[in-house]
Amino acid sequence: MRASSILKYSTALSLAIAAAALAATAAQAADKISIMVGGYEKQIYLPAKLAEGLGYFKDEGLNVELLNEPAGVDAENEMLAGAVQGVVGFYDHCIDLQGKGKFVESVVQFSQAPGEVELVSAKHPEIKSPADFKGKNLGVTGLGSSTNFLTQYLAIKAGLKLGEFTSVPVGAGQTFIAAMQQDAIQAGMTTEPTVSRLLKTGEAKVLIDMRTMDGTRAALGGTYPAASLYMQESWVKNHKEDVQKLANAFVKTLHFINTHSAAEIADKMPKDFYVGDKEGYVKALENGKAMFTPDGVMPEDGPKTVLAVLSEFSKNVQGKSIDLSKTYTTEFVKNAK
Repeated sequence: MRASSILKYSTALSLAIAAAALAATAAQAADKISIMVGGYEKQIYLPAKLAEGLGYFKDEGLNVELLNEPAGVDAENEMLAGAVQGVVGFYDHCIDLQGKGKFVESVVQFSQAPGEVELVSAKHPEIKSPADFKGKNLGVTGLGSSTNFLTQYLAIKAGLKLGEFTSVPVGAGQTFIAAMQQDAIQAGMTTEPTVSRLLKTGEAKVLIDMRTMDGTRAALGGTYPAASLYMQESWVKNHKEDVQKLANAFVKTLHFINTHSAAEIADKMPKDFYVGDKEGYVKALENGKAMFTPDGVMPEDGPKTVLAVLSEFSKNVQGKSIDLSKTYTTEFVKNAK
């Protein structure tokens, strides 16, 4: 073969290899599934990072990107805008959004209790029940968030009107703690490990505890399915294979949670999630681990409770005909391998 022919062949081969590499990269990018988590350091959303840490996404051949957004309402907006394909957040958004004509469904139900706690600042011992919220600033992760939904429900149930207290968006973790320390909020709703951090320092006391099934029933009148993976119904319909793989990964993760100790689970989590107190993190997880479902299946009586709670205050659902069967699906978790 002449030199010129060899050169042409070599060039053609190089171009072919480069084109194949570009095609592979493009395919990989196209296959990426972005999931926004409403604060992935929160123990209520632990299955997201745990699935990643255990390698279950990769085992399913998935390229999953977990993005962090402390307020669930903002994560929801990102999904509706098409910036992400799914959200790890509270199931109640699926009902609330249907009232706005947007169909979103829980495809894996992580928990059967909110895992939320209403804390009262130690500076305000006069707050002994939600009836005492009148005139107070109450911390929530964001306006339109699930913590705001639950806060409004508890206040209205206690006889208050929406204008008689103020919901203040303070996020979670250190920003929530700072707001309470600075008296910007007198009470607020948050999750582990923030709850244990404030209880340990004595800066707050528990008013309402929804980390357990019993506590949730007492506060909300029934089972309240909360943390979930939810997606737009249209995306689920057009990407069933990917959704099934996600369900496989998350059901395996829930099984891991159900069959391992809090300490074993904590060992699989990023160390910065402990916030310098692994012992406290493990203890908090021990107390709240029972909120997770063993199989990702929606509790039968759960959706009705959530609708009843939202109907007390949300204009998005009041007077609307909500089809609860379209707010979740068990198709994928029941077929999980």
